[in-house]
Amino acid sequence: MFYVQDGNVKLTVVSKRGKKAVIAILGRGDLFGEGCLAQRSLRMSTATAVQRSTIVRVNKGTISRAIRQEPAFARLLIAYLLSRIVRTQEDVVDQLLNSSERRLARVLLLLVRFGEHSESEPESALLKVSQGTLAEMVGTTRSRVSYFMNQFKKKGFIHYNGGGLQVQRALHTFFVHA
Repeated sequence: MFYVQDGNVKLTVVSKRGKKAVIAILGRGDLFGEGCLAQRSLRMSTATAVQRSTIVRVNKGTISRAIRQEPAFARLLIAYLLSRIVRTQEDVVDQLLNSSERRLARVLLLLVRFGEHSESEPESALLKVSQGTLAEMVGTTRSRVSYFMNQFKKKGFIHYNGGGLQVQRALHTFFVHA
């Protein structure tokens, strides 16, 4: 199992015909590879860092022991895994029902983790990710992402900065109320 200490990781799957889909976007504090805890563990996805990241590998034996010996840890892990199931369901609904523009807004907000912090959350957050990677995450073309990014920029939802992309809190307001 792996722990994202810093950065962002995308989990992708590829069909036998070569079609690629991003199934999750993970960030600091997230886990992946939890399938190793199952009796029959078959890796179904590939993890790729979206930006410079620090990933910590945790032995299956260490996790299994902690689950058996530390009930508080087991409860936290179960709560985390249940929240991942809910988020995966939200991702499926998003892909099936929302426009590319809304999916892009959601991806940007997930990447910068708006809404997961306290009320003293900053007005903006910095993100380093290419439009090609965003297109893979959204399930559209890079040209569509470029178009929507330009629209978001005109509306003041994002700003390009030499150090990356700055996502404004206004994008969250747009996403929630649109």
